[in-house]
Amino acid sequence: MTRSIRPAASGSAARPTAAERARTVAGRPAAAVCAAGIDGSRVLGHATTADGQVLLVVPTDGEVCTAVRHSADGDLAALLMVTDHAPVPLRDPVRAQVWLSGWLTTVPAEDEQAAALAFAELAPVGALLDVGRGTTLLRLELAEVVLGECGTVTELTPEDYLAAGPDPLAEVEAQALRHLDDAHPEELALLGSRVPRRWLHEGDVVRPLGLDRCGFRLRIEQREGHRDVRVPFAEPVTGVDELAAAVNQLMCASRGP
Repeated sequence: MTRSIRPAASGSAARPTAAERARTVAGRPAAAVCAAGIDGSRVLGHATTADGQVLLVVPTDGEVCTAVRHSADGDLAALLMVTDHAPVPLRDPVRAQVWLSGWLTTVPAEDEQAAALAFAELAPVGALLDVGRGTTLLRLELAEVVLGECGTVTELTPEDYLAAGPDPLAEVEAQALRHLDDAHPEELALLGSRVPRRWLHEGDVVRPLGLDRCGFRLRIEQREGHRDVRVPFAEPVTGVDELAAAVNQLMCASRGP
């Protein structure tokens, strides 16, 4: 059984919006394309660029690119599924998924260079160097966006998704959580102390699950199933440069007077 719990401590109850979470999840590397006759084909890379393009790089001779070329109208109804895995080992490592559906088309040759540069700013995958020589850039014209996390599913408009930005801590989250998990058991225990005692039982294990501009998320691994709980910062941060102070303030509050 999986449960998601709202903030466990006093302070800001803010949490990233669903659109922000979707943009953050969409930046994770694990992705696959589904379409008619294609059941979960892996892509070499994908990105939602700052100018609102959803781009994929795929093998030119692969099934996705072949299906786009052979489609009657030059576009292919398709679904891009991106999966967000926790950066530390957990029994259930999938934190969220986002499904981007619409129509895939080949990026015209005259737009390839600009599109590849916009792609590389977010995801500098090596396959971009082979565009036109073994790999192909595809553009997904968005029709629907769906975010699944914490046992709930949220539908978003393409406009809201594209207007949002990924979490400002997304690039440092994995390293920060691994460091917390590996090297700072005392600090992790302090975060765990913010969880109400009624939610903890003998044998439960508190693990780091997530970090975003609003605070930490913890996973309480139980004998059967788990609970996810948010431990917020006093105020949301706006960037990495504010993270250390926010964490220090949270730790001091956890230690008490």
